[in-house]
Amino acid sequence: MPGRGRDISASLVRARKLQEEETHSVLQGVPSFDRYIGVDYSGAQTPTSSLPGLRVYMADRASLPIEVQPPPSPRKHWTRRGIAEWLVERFSEDGRALVGIDHGFSFPLRYFDEHRLAHDWPAFLDDFQRHWPTDEDHTYVEFVRDGARGNGAARSGSPRWRRLTEMRARTAKSVFHFDVQGSVAKSTHAGLPWLRYLRQQAGARVHFWPFDGWDIPVGRSVVAEVYPSLWSRTFAPEERNANQHDAYSVAAWMRHADVDGSLAKFLQPSLTPAERAAAQIEGWILGVY
Repeated sequence: MPGRGRDISASLVRARKLQEEETHSVLQGVPSFDRYIGVDYSGAQTPTSSLPGLRVYMADRASLPIEVQPPPSPRKHWTRRGIAEWLVERFSEDGRALVGIDHGFSFPLRYFDEHRLAHDWPAFLDDFQRHWPTDEDHTYVEFVRDGARGNGAARSGSPRWRRLTEMRARTAKSVFHFDVQGSVAKSTHAGLPWLRYLRQQAGARVHFWPFDGWDIPVGRSVVAEVYPSLWSRTFAPEERNANQHDAYSVAAWMRHADVDGSLAKFLQPSLTPAERAAAQIEGWILGVY
């Protein structure tokens, strides 16, 4: 039946074209997201500790970021567990969210090679949580560092090891550089298991950039690593403290970049094929081009 064959072929061509349009729609210069959420992170204390360093700001296409307070409870501030659960709720709502979180999302390739790990980000998250169970109640990052919980010694790294994105950003510190001003090591080691939680809970509704690919399909919310220092001087601090202003700056920059069409460029940073392959394992800081 030649006619039927032609119909099937035409349908396949149309389906392939639609898929390509959806995959690359974020690059078409129109706003792709409905909400922009900036999270300034903290690795202090435990996953259920109320921490003044944890701040969340949210904007939409029409409005500048405002601070999001934690749900009513005896705790005054956000907890790491509370932020993760709140984000899962946001991902279940209509509309797409772009979420920027201020901690490292992965480790340098040197870490994978030294510990003989597959170059596979989801497997890395599972392995890391087994050794650094910092999402468990009553668990401080220091407990794992000191050997009281988990087995952090079997999955450690050197502060001399840096990811390509950190070198490109110049001032970003290694994810293994603990106990110094501006360190992201503690927040990274506290936050990685919660990325795993988000991935498990949100499933296909969320695209973890760039690990799930540089191109973002239509309909997906996005979670990306951010470095507020790239943008915090762009916006007047007004009456915000440093943690509030970092979260505000993340949400404000993402909103502005999406609305003015420049976000597409930052979602496709200037990298060689080898660098792109490495960055899909090591991660990439949104805004570093």
